[in-house]
Amino acid sequence: MTIHDLKPSVVWKYFYELTQIPRPSKKEEKVIAYLLNFAKEHNLEAKKDHAGNVLITKPATKGKENLKTVILQGHVDMVCEKNNDVTFNFDTDPIQTYVDGDWLKAKGTTLGADNGMGVAAALAILASDNIEHGRLECLFTIDEETGLTGAYALGKDFLTGEILINLDTEEEGEIYIGCAGGKGTTITFKYEEEEPPSGYYWFNVAIKGLNGGHSGSEIHKGLGNANKILARYLWEVSRKMDLRLAKISGGNLHNAIAREASALAGVPMGDKERVAVMLNIFAAEVQGELSVIDPNVQLTIDTTDQPEFVFDKNTTRNLLNGLVACPHGVLAMSQDIPGLVEASTNLASVKMKENQTIVIGTSQRSSTESLKNYAANMINAVFTLAKAKVEHGDGYPGWKPNPNSEILKVAEKVYEDLYKVEPEIKAIHAGLECGLFLEKYPYLDMVSCGPTITDAHSPAEQVNIPSVAKWWDFLLEVLKNVPEKK
Repeated sequence: MTIHDLKPSVVWKYFYELTQIPRPSKKEEKVIAYLLNFAKEHNLEAKKDHAGNVLITKPATKGKENLKTVILQGHVDMVCEKNNDVTFNFDTDPIQTYVDGDWLKAKGTTLGADNGMGVAAALAILASDNIEHGRLECLFTIDEETGLTGAYALGKDFLTGEILINLDTEEEGEIYIGCAGGKGTTITFKYEEEEPPSGYYWFNVAIKGLNGGHSGSEIHKGLGNANKILARYLWEVSRKMDLRLAKISGGNLHNAIAREASALAGVPMGDKERVAVMLNIFAAEVQGELSVIDPNVQLTIDTTDQPEFVFDKNTTRNLLNGLVACPHGVLAMSQDIPGLVEASTNLASVKMKENQTIVIGTSQRSSTESLKNYAANMINAVFTLAKAKVEHGDGYPGWKPNPNSEILKVAEKVYEDLYKVEPEIKAIHAGLECGLFLEKYPYLDMVSCGPTITDAHSPAEQVNIPSVAKWWDFLLEVLKNVPEKK
């Protein structure tokens, strides 16, 4: 069985077409062109704003003209992550999908179900001639994953709809009515290059085999963070011997928990055996800590050649102190919604850049503005003590739940009528674009829904095939029963 055999065929048809179009964040030109051509082929009105957001409008079907206009919304970009042993160019190569039981997966890369499934469903509705609905505006935003650029740039006169259904959540049977806001904090260390000392044993230490995951919706799971694990080991070594650090790298995206990290370091030749023994002991400890959630974690050490330079000792000490002290994970749980993370922070990436700099990326989330800022200030304080430069991004607002929402009441009733169980009504700790939409269109009545997607933002990303059919039927029934205009 392949993707072409799956039902509902019209949704999978458009999802397949999206997998064939490279669409990394900030490089959405090809998918934008695809959308505009789609509208032309289906004789639908379309417009593109200066940022690249696309709006395709479809008139109401016969007998549904009096329903309120609904905005169906999804983002066209995808997270681009791959396993190290996979050769793949996200700028040019199509995603290679395969069916594994009830799941659709990709071969060694992210699948792009986040948010390709939402975009595919909207396209399937736009292309249909037998689905009942009121007037539709389908909004396709750009660059959600790395900056919410499209949502930020959206003009206050681009949309006319009163109801917005966001198609970017990842658990069928759950309807979301709120989300966290977020802020990015970037840390920069400047280092001096020094000659490597003689008589040293040089080695590469690597952390791999972690699952990784979404730094919002999966932060509560206790997934291993490769940057934290690497820092813990190097810090311990530095306390017992004269560690010299030459290279360090880990993680990639601000909204993904780091899966892999590595460093090139050296210790006096007399400590060669000791540093390997320390790694074996530490590896056993980490494997014990993560035996349930990340059982495949691996820590390896390999001999390597002497590097061209090493970091100065002060920078090495400050860097490792900062990374070990840097908070990562859940900071507070919601007092209003059981099980919801209220505030968190993610130690996302550590990268060597030009001009002898090391740049650390972190992201903070909370649906409470004061806690979001406190989390960012906590990171600031840690790295200020470590003598680094700290900069905060502007951040984005959360989406405050509205339990009296008209479209929520419709969605709840439709789901119960269809499946004879009540849907779960939730807020999500991940950041959705809804908060930014609400700032510009404060009258919008919004809900969010989607099929079941697991391990988003990692090469293990997969979408549950039966859940797509349930979500699709639910979405179509909601569109039939949208409240009438007043």
